[in-house]
Formats: sequence, C-alpha cells, structure tokens
Amino acid sequence: MANAYFGDHPGRLEIPGECSNLLCLTRTPRLSRDIIVSKFIEKQECGATEASKECKEQTESLHEQKTAVGVECYSKFDEMGLKTNLLRGIYSLGYEHPSFIQQRAIVPVYQGHDCICQAQSGTGKTAAFCTAILQLIDASVREPQAIVLSPTRHLAQQTHKVMKDLALHMDVNVHLLIGGLGQPSNRAHASMLADGVHVVVGTPGRVNQMVAETGALRTERIKILVIDEADEMLDMGFKDQVYDLIKYLPEEAQVCLFSATMPPEALDITEKFMRNPVRILIKKEEVTLDGIGQYFVDVVQEEYKLDCLCDLYESLTISQAIIFCRTKRKVDWLLEKMSERDFTCSALHGEMDQRDRDLVVEEFRSGSSRVLLTTDCLARGFDCQQVNLVINFDLPVKRDDYIHRIGRSGRFGRKGVAINFVTARDIRQMRDIEGYYHSMWTELPKNLDISN
Repeated sequence: MANAYFGDHPGRLEIPGECSNLLCLTRTPRLSRDIIVSKFIEKQECGATEASKECKEQTESLHEQKTAVGVECYSKFDEMGLKTNLLRGIYSLGYEHPSFIQQRAIVPVYQGHDCICQAQSGTGKTAAFCTAILQLIDASVREPQAIVLSPTRHLAQQTHKVMKDLALHMDVNVHLLIGGLGQPSNRAHASMLADGVHVVVGTPGRVNQMVAETGALRTERIKILVIDEADEMLDMGFKDQVYDLIKYLPEEAQVCLFSATMPPEALDITEKFMRNPVRILIKKEEVTLDGIGQYFVDVVQEEYKLDCLCDLYESLTISQAIIFCRTKRKVDWLLEKMSERDFTCSALHGEMDQRDRDLVVEEFRSGSSRVLLTTDCLARGFDCQQVNLVINFDLPVKRDDYIHRIGRSGRFGRKGVAINFVTARDIRQMRDIEGYYHSMWTELPKNLDISN
C-alpha cells in the first residue's frame, strides 16, 4: 500500500489513483456491531424517571439480543466504568438514569470504536458523546485530544456548555472555537490553545482554519472526532471541510457521528472515512417522538395562514412556542404583521447580527419572550425545556428537517404539540412526510389542550 501523506502532516493515508473526490483511508479492521431498534419508544421525564413498563420489556428484549449484536446496554451510569469525578458531574446535573442512546453509545465511544449513533431529538445525544469524550481523554496531557464539530455557532455553544457542566469536577479545559462578533480573534484563540486545551468544540470553518492555516490547533494527539448533526454536516457545504480535517488526524483516531436522522446517502458517505463502525440506528418510522402530538390545519390558501395563527395564539395556552417559516423574509414579514396586531413575538434568522441573535435566544430561554419566529437555523440542537408548541407556518423543504423542528418541543420525555399549516399545494409534501415516517397527522380539534 502506498505510504502517501497529505501535505506535511503525517496523518491518514491516501491511496493515489483510487479516489478522486473522497478520502480512501487505511484503517485497522474492527468488529462490526449493528443494532437496529425496531420497536422502542423511550418514555422518561427529564431523563430522570423510570421507563414505562413497555419500555422496560423492550429494553429487556434488547438485552437478550446484546450477545448476538455485540452492543452492551447499561441501565445505570455506575455500571459504565466512568471516572468518579465524571459521575459527580453527571449526577450534579440531575441525571439519574441514562437514556436509550446513553445506555448504548457511551461505552463503545470511549472504548475507541468508530460509531454511528442515531436517536430521537431530545433524548440526550449531546450528553452521551460529551460523557464519552471526558472519559476518554487524559487530563494530565495538556494538549487537544478531542474535537467536536457542529454545523452552527449556536449548537457549538450549547455543546460547549454541556461539556463544561459535565466536567465541573474534572481538571479539563474545554475550548469553544467559533467565529462571529464577540468571539476571540484568531490570535487570541491561538494563545488559549497554547495554554493547554483538552477538548475543542467548534464549527468546521474555524476549526479547519486553526488546523490547516495557522497551525494553532495541533492534531497529533487527537483521539476522537465527533461530528454532531452528521446528516446536515455531510449534506451541506461542510462536507469538504470535514474531509479536509480528517486528513490531519492521526491514523488511529476514531470518528463518531451523532444525529436524530441518518439518511442512507449519509451512511454511504461514512464508508469513505470510517472503519467498521458500531451502528446504533432506529428505523425511520420510529424517529417521530411519541410524546409529541402531531396535528394539521387545512388553511386552504397561503393568505389565510396569518389569521389562523392569530386565532391559535388567542385560543391556546402556550408556555413557549417556536414558529418555523421557510425563509428569512417570511420571518421578518410575519414579525411585522403580528406586531401590527399587538401580538408579542421575537424573531431569529441567519442574517441577523450575532449579538442580536444571542440576545434573542437569551430572552427566549429566560422566558421574557414566549413566542419565537425562526427558520431552520434553529431546527437542530436548540434546547429550551419550556417549549410545548411548535408551529410549522410553512412545511420544511426537506422531510428530515420536520423531525428536527418538532423535536424542539417535548424535550426529554415531556409532552409537546406540533401544528402544521397545510395549503392545497402542501398536500403532497404532507403525505410524503407522513409516509416516510409512517405517521399520521390528526386534524386539529377545536378544544385542544396543550398545557403541561
């Protein structure tokens, strides 16, 4: 096999002539382990209550299968062999029992296996890979040992916070590497990295810049790369950046993917840079969340949506709600129209100044703002436990985004409601989403109670 390297970095091997666009990486074979969850819907309250009888029975069934599929299931954090101070961090955050994905993903990840992990929105994926990373790294080595890539600055910030909270009782330095107003300059980032960082959480562009252009982020000791919201990362313009970063990693470094949706095309791509990964997947018909009621309103025509939204606003008891529109222009238009009718809303989209976006998110999290108008920029990873209603003012263009949108309500087993506005032109898209996820939307009743 050709002993060729990428540039001056003795990282992953490329085989000249075999691949034109994607990486061909040589890796030591590992035992392939697959678990496809066909009938398991987790029912927990805030990740802390006991699972229902049905869930327990299904979990026991999966336990019986674990020898065949090679994936161990741990019902308690204490059984996972985690560091004492890491356990202190877990319990200090209020976690009592690991969620479905945490039971199955934490140990394979920290044992060094490449992993493809899929679980429903709001079931603790972020805490799962953060826990595994903190177990894996050596705190005595003051060099970067783990990188987490997120598609957006907001999601990176959220992951950074979870990681730091879990590492509260550990001597671990977690660095946030993103751009935007209010963030450190490249020189400041380089200085902080030089002071000794164990884990880097960031967006692909800025991480690649600090690796390939400035050399401030050294990768010689990287043990693991986690790609969060992997389907989005491998589908958007980030794909090339992900490939570029992988070239700089040590050959033995593991790659782990996490997402609520994992379409076949994303799985096909992973064959280019993963070696016999542990697969923890759920069938697409099990992706929709059991605790979220899914309804539709036949608004007939686009111009009737605004009146329908105002009627809902007056008739429903809303703790907090997120309203999704298809475009930034629609968000701005809807905010103006709602304000004209004396309805209080806030708005967030990608063209807003980063400082303004952070302020909107802070106000919404604190409860001073109860209704947030946004685009799909907030469909993934945004965690606000008081959200009990999601309204799709416009149906999403991509059906995978539907699951991420409605997953903003019903977090960690709480009850939630998703209401979809459907015009005559949307019927085909509605049926496509229903068919893909084997679900059925119910026409919105007049007396719907969404209070928690």
